[in-house]
Amino acid sequence: MNDLSSTSISPGTSNAPKTQAGADLISDSSTADFQNDVISPSAKVPVLVDFWAPWCGPCQQLGPALEKIVTQAGGRVRLVKINIDENPELASKMGVRSIPAVFSFFGGQPVDGFMGALPESEIKNFIGKQLQLAAGAGGNGQDITQDDMNAQIDQALLTAQKALDENDVQQALQIYGLILEQLPQDVRALTGLTQTFVKSGAIDQAKQTLDLVQDADKDNQAYIAANTALNLAQEAVEHQEMGLGETGDIQARIEANPNDHQARMDMAIMYNASGNKQKAAQALIEIIRRDRDWNNDGARTKLLEFFEAWGPGSAESIAGRKLLSRTLFS
Repeated sequence: MNDLSSTSISPGTSNAPKTQAGADLISDSSTADFQNDVISPSAKVPVLVDFWAPWCGPCQQLGPALEKIVTQAGGRVRLVKINIDENPELASKMGVRSIPAVFSFFGGQPVDGFMGALPESEIKNFIGKQLQLAAGAGGNGQDITQDDMNAQIDQALLTAQKALDENDVQQALQIYGLILEQLPQDVRALTGLTQTFVKSGAIDQAKQTLDLVQDADKDNQAYIAANTALNLAQEAVEHQEMGLGETGDIQARIEANPNDHQARMDMAIMYNASGNKQKAAQALIEIIRRDRDWNNDGARTKLLEFFEAWGPGSAESIAGRKLLSRTLFS
């Protein structure tokens, strides 16, 4: 996170009466006015959208802190507050599953967000980051270009991927959902949302999402990775349905017969499904070490599927490929 001090925000107080300018910067909105209050103004400056409710204690803590820091920014960022009790359709459409939830829009697109009542220092860092992004894209009160908008989408995708990598499934779901509201056929968002559903165990929703990818995009590496991840998740579900999903039982099979390669394969599938990629790779490497030709080179083939699902540039894939090379050529 970037420090807000670099954005030169002047001091202010949260309980000071709003000037007319301050009132313009902080407003309530609704489903009907979202386009005018959020999307259109975000063409020039970042607009923060705070989803809240009167009964939400953390919302009452976050709201004044947000207002204070937005006021300090002196017009370089706006705050729009959405009462989810009065606008449930909008909250649902935006994928809001818990409150408070704050999203940053710039160039008509969602670019970042957070959930929960953050301390004031972290709010300053968050808003400072939005101001720096806007400055980098020429967001100085002038309409931004299509290239700037594309850059903001790229940033939102990076934020969603970072949330997914950190197992913040709710944050990833919300950001991918917001991107798809603007770009419903974006293969990066569709595949990212698919991977998020896979990680959360929502296999049916993952399949429905991946089915939305257009045929022309199915040679995209992101689609290939998401499709492989979905297939592996479905395989893990089938193992569980056949009673093969208990790692303790599988481990007992391996201990009884260290050359039970099918047991190690089952263990690798379950480790991968639970997100333990390192152990999943190690289980398959052990099969290869003991009997590379088992099941028509099945362990190596499965390991390559794992690498494809994890992404060729992921740390786990790189480490796994090094281990595979050492095993094959030692």
